Amino acid sequence: MYFVYILYSVKTNKYYIGSTENVESRLKHHNSASTPSTKSGAPLWEIKLIEVLTDRSAALKRELEIKKKKSRKYIEWLIDQKG
Repeated sequence: MYFVYILYSVKTNKYYIGSTENVESRLKHHNSASTPSTKSGAPLWEIKLIEVLTDRSAALKRELEIKKKKSRKYIEWLIDQKG
């Protein structure tokens, strides 16, 4: 099982979209400032949405689908709909 997740940082007021096999481990990684793209928001990233997918390919496809929208409004809509 794979997951697409959306994180939010109060510190930076930004969202981050990613995919993984282990969401809790990835959250710890982001909050440890080990990832350049999320370092500025650490250690305040929080999970806003998790989607479950069948395999890595499906998760990567869904992650890119969300990222291609390039819309904060869309991300917030997703969170509201599924949360």
